[in-house]
Amino acid sequence: MNSQSDQNVQLGVYASDVESAMAELSRRDVVARIWSGDHTVWSPDPTETADRLGWLTVIDNMRDEFPSLTRFAVEVKEEGYRHVVLLGMGGSSLGPEVLRQTFGSADGYPEVIVLDSTAPASVQAVTDAIDPATTLFLVSSKSGSTIEPNVFYSHFRRLVEQNIGEGQAGRHFVAITDSGTALAELGKREGFRHVFSAQPDIGGRYSILSHFGLAPAALTGIDLTELLDRADYMLARCGADVPLRDNPGAWLGAALAALSSEGRDKLTVLTSPSVDSFGLWAEQLIAESLGKEGRGIVPISDEPAVAPEKYGDDRVFAYLRVGGDDNAANDNLAATLNAAGHPVIRMDLADGYNLAAEFFRWEFATAVAGAIIGVRPFDQPNVQAAKDATDAALTAVGDSQILPKSPETSSFDALMDGVKPGDYVAIMAYVHQTPEVDQAVRDLRRAIIERHGAATTLGYGPRFLHSTGQLHKGGPNSGVFVQFTSDHPADIPIPGRPYTFGVLVGAQALGDLRALQAAGRRVARVDLGSDELGAIRELTLSIRTPTDG
Repeated sequence: MNSQSDQNVQLGVYASDVESAMAELSRRDVVARIWSGDHTVWSPDPTETADRLGWLTVIDNMRDEFPSLTRFAVEVKEEGYRHVVLLGMGGSSLGPEVLRQTFGSADGYPEVIVLDSTAPASVQAVTDAIDPATTLFLVSSKSGSTIEPNVFYSHFRRLVEQNIGEGQAGRHFVAITDSGTALAELGKREGFRHVFSAQPDIGGRYSILSHFGLAPAALTGIDLTELLDRADYMLARCGADVPLRDNPGAWLGAALAALSSEGRDKLTVLTSPSVDSFGLWAEQLIAESLGKEGRGIVPISDEPAVAPEKYGDDRVFAYLRVGGDDNAANDNLAATLNAAGHPVIRMDLADGYNLAAEFFRWEFATAVAGAIIGVRPFDQPNVQAAKDATDAALTAVGDSQILPKSPETSSFDALMDGVKPGDYVAIMAYVHQTPEVDQAVRDLRRAIIERHGAATTLGYGPRFLHSTGQLHKGGPNSGVFVQFTSDHPADIPIPGRPYTFGVLVGAQALGDLRALQAAGRRVARVDLGSDELGAIRELTLSIRTPTDG
């Protein structure tokens, strides 16, 4: 049992492994070295490490930004904006989406919608949900050159201009980016209402407590002081002067690294209902930080529950439990999992604002785990491969609007027949996300677990390319990848580009497929056609009623 009052730990036979990992942290003085900015904790090479530790100081820095953020939010509210549409990907969108789903909007504040899919139906759904005259658009990108926010901006800029005229259109847009990026210059040139310059020494997946997370939060009326106070409390508990055994971030990082070294590398996140979106953010943090050089921890979120005996012995469960929620089902599941021999780490949260404390705890834990596993948590060496393959596909399209032919892959049935103990099945859906598709895929994931005992993940493309995509190509070769594509009968042109949104999402799927094959991964491509739900249900049926021979 760990000494943290908000952390209940049941490790069983793995307790000694965690003690050994804690001893390694002590011997190497890892915590103090992290706080001193010592990049050699992870690598002798300071590249993409020494300049990526700003998340350790961002809380104090952001307090100085409160007056301007508050004035900005009140201004937008008083001008009668009804919606805020965040145009971003990865670290620019996942944290704000967690806050949106957890808190919603306070009375009188605009509703936030996060757009991070290039599927034409997704773009159209947001277009149909808003009045451009009463909508503010946040174009959010650390690099300022990410393709998805840029094409989203082109689409909605034209829409706003068509509704209110070119002269006032710029006032409906805000940029969140690093200083000096192409997006920052675009904002100045095209009359954006505001350009927020984010702290440059923070990577995207560590940016939730910076402008990338707090500017959208301010616009919904979230109490920023309370949010950062909770994060600051956890920061203090993870400090260099705290005894190692009492440091919740260091302990969690040591536990995850130790368990993964013993084969428990599928980190399965359970949550109370009010914070059930936390896994979206945690997936990127863990997968992109630790999944490289053939190593890593595989985060599993929003997976349907099954009987404890159906889970493989590669699991560790992290349970974020909010007091006051209806936790009966998860409490029972956690107890039965532990009784079956699975390690369970429970973290008790008072309410949704404690997510801010968890953001910092998990950031620190991930940095610590990287030091033990032996990877740099702040780079993403395998992400560029899919981008380059996408660019090549778009270049090949030219004026034809016809994508190159997809390479041959295994069939779905053959791929599933090859699932082995320790594998995970990653479903990569380049389709429009709806509640009905979510449920159909949940049923498919349940069938896969029950038949194969394999952990399952779900990522909607291209969002997951900025999240778990790094793990897919650079992590352990235990992934079995199922790519879904579908028809786009109602496509949307992209202003200023020679291709449509349908062609773009198709090129991103094709680029991802080629990158996976180049990395030697096992993959099947399934075209769902025009009946996505029917096709997914047929795959589920094939899992539940396999044929012989």
